[in-house]
Amino acid sequence: MHMEAQKYLWEGAIPLQIHLHESEVTTLPPPPPALILAPRMGYLPLLSALVKPYFSSALPPGVDTVWFEYKGLPLKWYIPTGVLFDLLCAEPERPWNLTVHFRGYPGNILIPCEGEDSVKWSFINSLKEAAYIINGNSKNVMNMSQSDQLELWNSVMSAGNLEAYLRVSSKLKLGTVEDEYTIKMNLSTKSGQGTGETDMAGQVKTGRIPVRLYVWSVNEDFHDLEDAPKIDSWDKISFINRPAEIHTEEGKCFTLHDALKGLLPEFFSDLPLIGEESPKLEDEDKTKIPSEDASSNRSAEEGVENLCEHMESSCTTTIAEIKLVRIQGIEPKLEIPFSWVVNNLMNPEHFLHICICIKVPAGNTI
Repeated sequence: MHMEAQKYLWEGAIPLQIHLHESEVTTLPPPPPALILAPRMGYLPLLSALVKPYFSSALPPGVDTVWFEYKGLPLKWYIPTGVLFDLLCAEPERPWNLTVHFRGYPGNILIPCEGEDSVKWSFINSLKEAAYIINGNSKNVMNMSQSDQLELWNSVMSAGNLEAYLRVSSKLKLGTVEDEYTIKMNLSTKSGQGTGETDMAGQVKTGRIPVRLYVWSVNEDFHDLEDAPKIDSWDKISFINRPAEIHTEEGKCFTLHDALKGLLPEFFSDLPLIGEESPKLEDEDKTKIPSEDASSNRSAEEGVENLCEHMESSCTTTIAEIKLVRIQGIEPKLEIPFSWVVNNLMNPEHFLHICICIKVPAGNTI
């Protein structure tokens, strides 16, 4: 079941309809949009090899620097394509209509991207960061051979080569999370699994899961996703890197609900299930993980600072409500075992990306 779910995930793709921005069209009639299936696990700059030849005859003279936008919002290239889609399309749009640019890179909004090399650098840095969270160091990633590093990256580039990815990633020993369903089926009574414990295969069992949260707070209430407020600025999103701490107790399942409670103490002292009445907020200590990726570390710092400022002014009076949780295009029930989520929905760089929309009273958005 685990392998089957992973296979579906790796084969997942999003249909894109890509339009060339009208300011860069030099031919009449303008070129029709390009239709592309973009891998969920991939990154938008990796589509350049398909997009650039398609539009090359219509481009004005100049140096090409490819970037994408959605409804006027420049898209952050280091966020996986599937995560961008889950975050920006509350009501999924198929095909997803994006605009491509080859000129006028918005350096005030996006960090520089030098094509595939920049994406690969970002991916490897995220892998190092994940290793640090899981094992307390990133030695296994740092010590990868050039051939293994190339094979790992090519498995992500080729979008669907799960076998090659597993062959290389297993050497990194980045930890396993025991599936609680498997435990029950085996009539096991194990409890208190923590960092440093090993299984029979020599893999480290971990209680720390690398998580990237994309927190979107809104004032307006909505019942249908098509009525959700649109995200037209990255200022409306808080990017938070934090490890999820897994705490298992005999006879009790550690759920996604439990994980979110620990990940977002700024918002919730007792996180409600979707549809339940929300409790009052309580102030909590703010935490941040060390990062070897400067861009993600900066995002984490900004996200936590914004959350802290928000909470300092309203921690005793604000009531927050989860409106949407989305992981890999799935809107899971919060009662689902967190171990299943981790084992089946994690990205290749060993981060679990969670998009979450939270409703807070007017005047209290992040």
